[in-house]
Amino acid sequence: MSSAPAAPGAAEGNDARANAIAMVEQQARACAELGSPLYAALLHQVALDLAADGPCAAALAGHEADPWREAVALRLLGGVHALVLTGRAPELAAHYPSAGGSFDPDRPDAAWPAFRAAVADNLPWVRDWLTRPPQTNEVGRANLLITGLLHTLHTLPGGPRPVRLYELGASAGLNLLADRFRCEAPGYSYGPEDSPVVLAGAWEGRPPELPAGTPPLDFAERRGCDLTPIDPRSPGGALALRAYLWADQPARVARLNGALRLAAEFPTRVEAVGAAEFLRGVEVRPGAVTVVWHSVMRQYVPAEEWAEVERESARLAASATAEAPYAHIAFEPRQFGDMHRFVLAVRIGEGPEQLLAEAAPHGLPARTADGLVLG
Repeated sequence: MSSAPAAPGAAEGNDARANAIAMVEQQARACAELGSPLYAALLHQVALDLAADGPCAAALAGHEADPWREAVALRLLGGVHALVLTGRAPELAAHYPSAGGSFDPDRPDAAWPAFRAAVADNLPWVRDWLTRPPQTNEVGRANLLITGLLHTLHTLPGGPRPVRLYELGASAGLNLLADRFRCEAPGYSYGPEDSPVVLAGAWEGRPPELPAGTPPLDFAERRGCDLTPIDPRSPGGALALRAYLWADQPARVARLNGALRLAAEFPTRVEAVGAAEFLRGVEVRPGAVTVVWHSVMRQYVPAEEWAEVERESARLAASATAEAPYAHIAFEPRQFGDMHRFVLAVRIGEGPEQLLAEAAPHGLPARTADGLVLG
């Protein structure tokens, strides 16, 4: 006896569900590799719950076919973390170090029943968070961005000059304050000694050489862009930034808390526009170096828009002069054979691109070739 034919669209639905399960499992592996065993274990269970048509399937309904760059799994984790941080999921909070709980590596799935219940009991909340792009604005990446900027200023002839800084995908604008963070490693330090943001373990191996007497950076302008900028001084904005951190990584939480204190004291400007539109309004200016930088945001930008970003950057490079230089600084993943590596790349004007360092995706620790001088 033959089975009944599938209803119209059933195959597409099954394909979408399989896509969602694969993306969640892929993110679980990434969390495991990047030091979040709690989230790796939870996402593995989320994938099983999707296959079983459980509460996570209801939460992700309509998002199953979303592309990888939409980071649906991270949106789900962020929404649930926000529940924990606002006291709406006390049983789950007992397993989240960010909320005073603890993670037992010998019982990696202990948090799952409370996580599943939190999703089931708060579906409208979680589904609302699925509409929000993940925005950690990871301040650890400032270690690489500042390195690229110091290298640029050392390379340009004519001595120190003011910096006009423009950040793409700036989120809450925290990394626009990168010079106010303290980077530390054996034999290396940069930034104010009393900074509330300490990027400890910034470098492994031989750190960059920063000669004594290197002058402090002078900024003539700091601006950023983001399609959905976050106000770090608002309770909702601070919650969003905290929620998208991984709950079992306390060092990142401490860095963010310090950056939020700086943002309250030194507000930055982040415009609600796309990267290409933002760059169309930028011009080089004599007497200052114009710098565009970004970190781990390229993957979220559609290819056609990124092509326009590259055209705008090429325009700025072509218009640069000795009196009005331009530099593009990027800390982004690159494909090397079958591996992705996160690389600091700098291009000054129309000169060749320089690959200066590589680092863990969250910026710490970084590694550089011997002999890099920054001052």
